[in-house]
Amino acid sequence: MDFPQRFSNLPEYAFPRLRALLDHLTPGGEPMAMTIGEPRHQMPAFVGEVLSANLAGFNRYPTNEGTPELLSAISGWLKRRYGVDVAQDRLMVLNGTREGLFNAAVALSPERKNGATPVILTPNPFYQVYAIAALTVGAEPVYVPATSATGHLPDYASLPAELLDRVTIAYLCSPANPQGAVASQDYWAELLALAEKHDFRIFADECYSEIYRDAPPPGILEVAARVGADPERVVSFHSLSKRSNLPGLRAGFLAAGPKSARAIRQLRAYAGAPVPMPIQAVAAAAWSDEAHVAESRALYQEKYRIADEVFGGLNAYMPPEAGFFLWLPVADGEEATLKLWQETGLRVLPGAYLSRDTKGGNPGRGYIRVALVNNADETRQGLTLLRNCLYT
Repeated sequence: MDFPQRFSNLPEYAFPRLRALLDHLTPGGEPMAMTIGEPRHQMPAFVGEVLSANLAGFNRYPTNEGTPELLSAISGWLKRRYGVDVAQDRLMVLNGTREGLFNAAVALSPERKNGATPVILTPNPFYQVYAIAALTVGAEPVYVPATSATGHLPDYASLPAELLDRVTIAYLCSPANPQGAVASQDYWAELLALAEKHDFRIFADECYSEIYRDAPPPGILEVAARVGADPERVVSFHSLSKRSNLPGLRAGFLAAGPKSARAIRQLRAYAGAPVPMPIQAVAAAAWSDEAHVAESRALYQEKYRIADEVFGGLNAYMPPEAGFFLWLPVADGEEATLKLWQETGLRVLPGAYLSRDTKGGNPGRGYIRVALVNNADETRQGLTLLRNCLYT
């Protein structure tokens, strides 16, 4: 029996690949994981109470688009956070952003663009679901370097016009995973103008938007409203995983233009898995509350200060603007990961596992990604071990 050829050359996913690299080796100290972006701060105190009060909802099929209460909470948050009014019929409740980033491409990317195979753009490095979505819809994934030379955001405008005319979707993560770079209002506005010129949609992955040093990162919805962009140009994705320390809740949403939202909702009615009603109740409470978000953000800001202190004076260190990853340059990511594990027991992720080989090389090969998800004391301990092992 044959299998689909479009997935035949996929590399092993990052974390199984990491286990294959390290698990047969003895750690050089007490193991400490700083690999996966799984928040470990306290989840909101109201979660258990709201869940308990809504347990009977597990006895009902969930509402596919989202309950009125949840959609109201989401639209209220968008108004408070970005100053935009988004009608509830432009929203779609998701089982976390990964599902939405995939299924929205299935719903919205056409089979042909200007008589040719469509192209889907992704930054390189990137969140790996972008590539799978492109392959699933029969598009050509084009990996655009997001390096220090481009401010760790992709320079889509530098691509040839004939390629841009084939683009159906351009993915952009801001704050960026893994580099922590933030797309400015000007960056978003220029990308919106490029999308208008070449007729494509922007999929804005903004799930790290509430973790930042100083100023809240601008969002694509607010910039689109300011410049008067066509709402159909934009699909914005958000999640409670990072914002509210609820990665296991699997609750997020997307906001899109009216036509795009209808197409996404229709496909999901056939093929999607609606979010359970008790989970929707918890999500509505979480989007309506900012106190727990501010408390969690303060903990991340403390860990930024620890990282700045530990790596102070190190020219190679790039303080992240937002998010909770360090993107640290090394001679070779896999070699550095092996050295850390065998000499200290610290577990990090090679940057090449988050990027793709291209004609210009693999932009992640000379990096490691370090997740700042441990508590402050563990973070200081882990980062100190890392600096002493790799940079002295």
